[in-house]
Amino acid sequence: MIAPKTAMVLAAGLGTRMRPLTNDRPKALVEVGGRALIDHVLDRLVAASVETAVVNVHWFADRLEQHLSKRDDIRIVISDERAELLETGGGLKKAKPLLGDDPVFVANIDSVWIDRGDALGDLVRLWNSETMDAALLLARREGSIGFEGDGDFSVADDGRLTFRGERPSVPFAYMGVHITRPSYADQGPDGAFSLSPLWRASAEQGRLYGTVMDGDWMHVGDPQARDEAEAKLKG
Repeated sequence: MIAPKTAMVLAAGLGTRMRPLTNDRPKALVEVGGRALIDHVLDRLVAASVETAVVNVHWFADRLEQHLSKRDDIRIVISDERAELLETGGGLKKAKPLLGDDPVFVANIDSVWIDRGDALGDLVRLWNSETMDAALLLARREGSIGFEGDGDFSVADDGRLTFRGERPSVPFAYMGVHITRPSYADQGPDGAFSLSPLWRASAEQGRLYGTVMDGDWMHVGDPQARDEAEAKLKG
């Protein structure tokens, strides 16, 4: 598998849970360890040989665009959602003309991680366009910062994912990066929608896969998680 050269970076959210830190900026520009959340993600993508990042913008869009214009190590293309927030699926669907036809990384901006292996490389090596609709990067629920749930998935030996369903808990959580085809979101409705229902349908068909990262995942969703992530990064 050739590593994707393009990524969709989901940066349009309101960052409501991150207030008051998002009263004057988008969540993507909240800093952890002296670096904006979006730069943590873009740094990872650059290290994985991504050449173009399509970034959707909404809240404090002008400020985010200005910040992104300073990067010269990756081509930035803006997907403008000023008029309407489209969620993960709607955002991917709107950005499709900017993404091309080849598989892409799709990345949230609220994940920071300490990598003890090669998380994005493992995801690339797992991905198979013939047998998969999406390949998700997962983290172990235990020991993660900022994740307060009962887990999202269990993982079969071949990487196939099963949603938690009625089980009280499962070991792994989606940590904010996956590979898919830009056309995957075409099966969603017009307007705003989440990718989650599409993933559930793919899982039922045995076409949703994942790999578990070797490292420490920090879901930076609120000010407390931001403080905990800063402490973790300082080590």
